[in-house]
Amino acid sequence: MLIAGFPAGAWGTNCYLVAPAAGEECVIIDPGHQAAQGVEETLKKHRLKPVAVVLTHGHLDHVASVVPVCGAHDVPAWIHPADRYMMSDPEKALGRSIGAHLMGELTVGEPDDLKELSDGARLDLAGLEFTVAHAPGHTKGSVTFRLPETSEIPSVFFSGDLLFAGSIGRTDLPGGDHAEILQSLARVCLPLDDSTVVLSGHGPQTTIGQERAANPYLREVAAGLGAAHPAPRRGM
Repeated sequence: MLIAGFPAGAWGTNCYLVAPAAGEECVIIDPGHQAAQGVEETLKKHRLKPVAVVLTHGHLDHVASVVPVCGAHDVPAWIHPADRYMMSDPEKALGRSIGAHLMGELTVGEPDDLKELSDGARLDLAGLEFTVAHAPGHTKGSVTFRLPETSEIPSVFFSGDLLFAGSIGRTDLPGGDHAEILQSLARVCLPLDDSTVVLSGHGPQTTIGQERAANPYLREVAAGLGAAHPAPRRGM
């Protein structure tokens, strides 16, 4: 499997391109602010052909390049219906002005073909099977994507802004809910094998085992607690 990722834009949001191998079809995950050029460079470098864009949630730093990327390659995008409104109204989603200078850079709106995700859905794209888990808390429509373990590689978990190395997503923006994100951590993350590779929306790669041992939020959720630490402010 080929997974090529890079941080993009003002928030350093990780965008991932996932394919069975170089020279094959691929799926693009979270082409956010200023990600379009990086997407094109990565496609060229690995000789990839995109077939879809999938989105972990609707915040601007994860979706700002969806329209140009989908338009350039005539591919659909997938998002949870609870976050769909954010694509056309990012300021409402953030609960504050993002500034006229930044809005001038953006192509706000939906791509021509926008499909909706649901909890437990299985997406067969580019010869890969992505399992969707609805994981609200950071936003109402946050989701994760998981690729199954094979004989050659462990399971890969694209956590969006649910789980980071050492932290979790912020919950102080519209649609955020700290109690809800803790419930999502318990339901979505804790059942995963320790060997599961975690590729998050911001920051470095980690594993479920590392986070189960060292992440204070995941440790407290596992212990049935989860209220000792205030909500972080990482990400948008």
